[in-house]
Amino acid sequence: MLRKAIRLGMMAMALAGVRAEARHDTTGGIEHAQLLGALNLHGQLFHVQGVDMDSRHIWVTSVDGRHQRGYLHEFDRVTGQFVRRLELTDGPRFHPGGLSIASHSIWVAVAEYRSKSSAVLEEIDIDSMQIRRKIAVADHLGCVAATDNTLVAGNWDSKRLYLIDLDHDSTVRVVTNPFPTRYQDMKFIDGQLVAGGYVNRHGGTIDWIDYPSMKLVRTLHTGSAGHGTPFGHAQLYTGEGMTLQGRDLYVLPENRHRRLFHFQLDDTIGPVTSLR
Repeated sequence: MLRKAIRLGMMAMALAGVRAEARHDTTGGIEHAQLLGALNLHGQLFHVQGVDMDSRHIWVTSVDGRHQRGYLHEFDRVTGQFVRRLELTDGPRFHPGGLSIASHSIWVAVAEYRSKSSAVLEEIDIDSMQIRRKIAVADHLGCVAATDNTLVAGNWDSKRLYLIDLDHDSTVRVVTNPFPTRYQDMKFIDGQLVAGGYVNRHGGTIDWIDYPSMKLVRTLHTGSAGHGTPFGHAQLYTGEGMTLQGRDLYVLPENRHRRLFHFQLDDTIGPVTSLR
């Protein structure tokens, strides 16, 4: 019992250290955020790409590069248990990227696994997991944010952003990304575009961007979980999936361990609200 108590005490001290890093040191976490824990996702995942959730479920995209297949996976939000999955492969397009929920639909960008190629933006019904429609774009798209009538999608490394009118299923305009971050996952939150990604292998950002002016409103710098923490080896938090609900920030950066990290943003960054 004494040994168990000591181990638990050491884990609590280590977790406290990780939380302190997450708040004050972006080489070890996320700026102005406290690490609350992580949920293990149980079930087969390949190379993780994007994540989003509602009150009951978590959706994750992953790509099986070896067999050239792409998938949308559904997990229980409380237990992390696997529920079901949908294959998203569309001919040569088998790379699903970031995803976004709008109303009762999930939007996913599915592209060829190379830059300057082609993609389809797929709208999927949340309940039936049936594909409602597809919008073709003559470029690789790796992430997408959705509202009821608008999509914003980033191409390879999000060097360009495609603004799409859903009422006509057509591209309104294409803008050069004015920021250095290579966005991997993005969402519309309270009318603003919130996008996460990496600047280099040592760090990245989560950016709040005014839409449609595309002016930067707020930036949080992100790092990784360091060696020797309860959460394993260094891994850039915003290297893959990211979603935000109120002040609760969730990131899914790993392939092997499949942990959904839960951060809480502090009140120094001003009001944060969510459309869901």
